[in-house]
Amino acid sequence: MPKKIETVVLHDSSTPILGDIQKGGNVVVTTVETLLSQARANALWPLTFGLACCAIEMMSTVAARFDLSRFGSEAFRATPRQADVMIIAGRLSKKMAPVLRQIYDQMPEPKWVISMGACASSGGVYNNYAIVQGADQVVPVDVYVPGCPPNPDALIYAVMKLQEKIKRKKATSFSDLRIIEVAPRTLEDSA
Repeated sequence: MPKKIETVVLHDSSTPILGDIQKGGNVVVTTVETLLSQARANALWPLTFGLACCAIEMMSTVAARFDLSRFGSEAFRATPRQADVMIIAGRLSKKMAPVLRQIYDQMPEPKWVISMGACASSGGVYNNYAIVQGADQVVPVDVYVPGCPPNPDALIYAVMKLQEKIKRKKATSFSDLRIIEVAPRTLEDSA
């Protein structure tokens, strides 16, 4: 558990206090955990995984009218190795479920999943043998977006809820923070 440094920061009532971050003058006192969670929450890179009609609404969120880039999620990624949020938009067939799982496994840690629409969340009106009755049977889902199809405002609200969840997460070890200490290499190691 990271140690919290306590100090006296003189400030008046107009100095902003954000969570456990106090800003006064040129000094900001916080923990590494809070700093990393703020950075992760405000720089989410979604993965494009549109399966049906919900994908059109997902694409609308980056248009000028809704502008998802206000929340740090402007660049939809086409490769799982560059993304940290998978948005499952539309009905998930059993034939597509292994592909979804493979792409989820290729994403680097930490990673999150948003299930968008009634079909992705619960199978929707497709209660048959070919459709997975909820994406949570294949991958762990963090936020569900209801609707058929949900409007872009609902997806933006889900991104804001995911950001709140990321900011609330408390690390229990340095491995949770994903801080890697690399030992210095010697000349003998490279030979």
